[in-house]
Amino acid sequence: MIIAEFAIFPTSEGVSVSKYVKKAIEEIKKLGISHETGGMSTVMEAETLEEIFEAVKRAYDAIVDMEARRIHIDLRIDHRLDKEATIESKKRAVQ
Repeated sequence: MIIAEFAIFPTSEGVSVSKYVKKAIEEIKKLGISHETGGMSTVMEAETLEEIFEAVKRAYDAIVDMEARRIHIDLRIDHRLDKEATIESKKRAVQ
């Protein structure tokens, strides 16, 4: 499983951007990718990088469709190849 931490928001639309973030998260939900949204980012897990990139692209497209003029994206990916990892297994490891 590939785990990715992802944040996306417009930097051109003032101080309150929650409506943009909400629309981006709706796109991730439509894909059916397992995810958890926190106060500053969303963690996703998927079988392939293509699924992660598709989620990021759809989130980006949703914000573009809302006519944002500048968009910031942070994406961090952890693909552990020696054993299976999930959002839950990573959370258990630090408890």
